[in-house]
Amino acid sequence: MEIEKFPIVRISEQGRSESDGMVATEFSLTITLNNQELVTLLCSPTKLDCLAVGFLSSEGLIKSKDEIREITVDEESGVVQVTTKQAREFAQGISSRRFIGSSGARGTNFSAISSTSWAKVKSHLQVSPPEVFALMQEFIQHSKVFRATSGVHSAGLCDTKNILLFSDDIGRHNAIDKIFGECILNDIPISDRIITTTGRVSSEILLKVARRSIPILISKAVPTNLGVKLAADLGITLIGFARGKTMNVYTCGWRVVTDGE
Repeated sequence: MEIEKFPIVRISEQGRSESDGMVATEFSLTITLNNQELVTLLCSPTKLDCLAVGFLSSEGLIKSKDEIREITVDEESGVVQVTTKQAREFAQGISSRRFIGSSGARGTNFSAISSTSWAKVKSHLQVSPPEVFALMQEFIQHSKVFRATSGVHSAGLCDTKNILLFSDDIGRHNAIDKIFGECILNDIPISDRIITTTGRVSSEILLKVARRSIPILISKAVPTNLGVKLAADLGITLIGFARGKTMNVYTCGWRVVTDGE
């Protein structure tokens, strides 16, 4: 139920007509860790277990599947309950329940995210422009929900040739968390992989990628200034505005190998 149909009136220069319009479904999901409600996310109603685990991992509360005792998904009530084998101390700022909209914005600022506390990505993975263009061409056509509604963001885990995992969601943060949650739950390796996204690369998106030591991040959209600064500090190759046969390489351009280099 990712899509719902509504009657609409379509108006153009040629006049008006009645038809059906397809829109993306918005779902409210509450994530509970060890019987404590942490957050309510507005999301798409798919891969809810992956989203919960990915979110908890992004918040530093879960590192591996081995720490999880049980995951219970109640789609009817919109709750995912995660129980760990050992008690977890909540990070600062997450000890009380929060409500996060589909944009995922949480008011992060650069002064609160010192790059010195993060390990620099050491990967020697490289990619060529034709590989980037081919990946993004396949990637942006991958979502049936986007083609029907234009109402979701997408994220992918890739090597230099193929899309290995794909998720979409009304929130760009959620789409990426679903990817990483699926990797954790299914023991999918992420070493020397590429993340693709349709969304703007803010500092929070960049840090989600940095936490997993992903060396290359490619977006159809553009980054923010803090996203670029963090990518440079943390050794991540940040590619934005990757559309058609053009792209902007903002940081660590040595990983993008052109002819003669």
